[in-house]
Amino acid sequence: MLRLLLSSSSSASSHPVIALAAAITPHFFSFSSSSTQRLRQGRRPADDGSRPKLSIGSPARIQKLIAAQSDPLLAKEIFEVAALHPNFRHSYSSYHTLILKLGRARHFTLMESILARLKPAYPVTPGLFSDIIHIYGEAQLPDKVLKTFYTMLEFDCKPLPKHINHFLETLVAHPSYLRPAFDIFRAAGRYGIGLNTRSYNIMIRAFCLNDDLSIAYTLFNQMFKRDMVPDVETYRILMQRLCRKSQVNTAMDLLEDMLNKGFVPDTLSYTTLLNSLCRKKKLREAYKLLCRMKVKGCNPDIVHYNTVILGFCREGRPLDACKVIEDMSSNGCLPNLVSYRTLVGGLCNQGMFDAAKSYMDDMVSKGFSPHFSVSHSLIRGFCDVGKIAEACDVLLAMLEFGEAPHSDTWAMVTPRICGVDDDSMTHQLLQSLLKIEINQHTRIIDAGAGLEDYLIDKIRARRWRKP
Repeated sequence: MLRLLLSSSSSASSHPVIALAAAITPHFFSFSSSSTQRLRQGRRPADDGSRPKLSIGSPARIQKLIAAQSDPLLAKEIFEVAALHPNFRHSYSSYHTLILKLGRARHFTLMESILARLKPAYPVTPGLFSDIIHIYGEAQLPDKVLKTFYTMLEFDCKPLPKHINHFLETLVAHPSYLRPAFDIFRAAGRYGIGLNTRSYNIMIRAFCLNDDLSIAYTLFNQMFKRDMVPDVETYRILMQRLCRKSQVNTAMDLLEDMLNKGFVPDTLSYTTLLNSLCRKKKLREAYKLLCRMKVKGCNPDIVHYNTVILGFCREGRPLDACKVIEDMSSNGCLPNLVSYRTLVGGLCNQGMFDAAKSYMDDMVSKGFSPHFSVSHSLIRGFCDVGKIAEACDVLLAMLEFGEAPHSDTWAMVTPRICGVDDDSMTHQLLQSLLKIEINQHTRIIDAGAGLEDYLIDKIRARRWRKP
């Protein structure tokens, strides 16, 4: 190829490889003056002693040139041109760089051909195969991933645990390749490949997601027989799957086993268990677990508290939820918007409107918005029991905070405020409020002004009718 290139009838500098090489490093190619003149005149180089003397540079320079190319095919052409030069040997880095360039551009056939040429030249490192597996994984080619593992063995390249884990993780992402991955996992010892806790976690999670809980449990028990220590993630994977299968009692047993072995469960493990206990209406157990968390070295966070608050409110036990929210500050965790909304809604559902208003006042004082779902339920409740003044207080709190009441709220509260005896006037007022609230940029002052005008007119009309 190099001989054809040099004997081309066109100028040597017109070839993209030579032009690019000359641009990056002026002395990439050095010709004798007579040979350069012959090339410019479109004649072949002389076959006597005047043939071009090519100085192609060091392997490191070629590697940098290959790495600098955005076009992987041009990078490969540079690689091939350099390889034809006598006494030149590409570095391992050049092979590695070109293989990754071709693979990322989805030139898999070319990538595999360069990889095959690497085998007799250098011992191949597991890191290169790990990169290739990543490329095939991104391309959603699990068959290529599987083939790459056996190619590693052909290259006498024994993967380290981190590399085999990468391989397993990529392969089990495709459910149909779970079994081939498991076959390799079980045969790892025969190939002299070491496994670690993460290797087991990958396979346990894969079988859990595949609803093969019995195999996942078998692997878990196998870890102890092989002096492999499970970690917090191992336990969490199993507990999450048990909870999804509504086996919360078994998951709690696993938690006890975990604590007895000296592990400190992470926050996600506790979140999973609390969610499952609340959904199974085991609220007493959920509250006890919440109280135990700090003792066992894991401080409850806002997600844990809100999970239990929601559980109590769903079951019509908002007073127990009040106790939880009062416990939060003593444990260094402050209620957030979700905490208050859930609790106020739960109190309203049980008709405890005064307590709900107290918590809503506390909520607003801390800068949280009285959302429609909270304020509307509270206003409706007060209206239903005839506490119009309290309903107005809630409405005023919304307006002062900058929240425009919903049209349904206006429709509910306005007749009670005004002591309506004129349905047509009320209808006109509500229509004007509806028009204001439909506007994307609602101004609360406009709504308030509309209500004020109506009330003034109403008072004047009553005074005029007095004898």
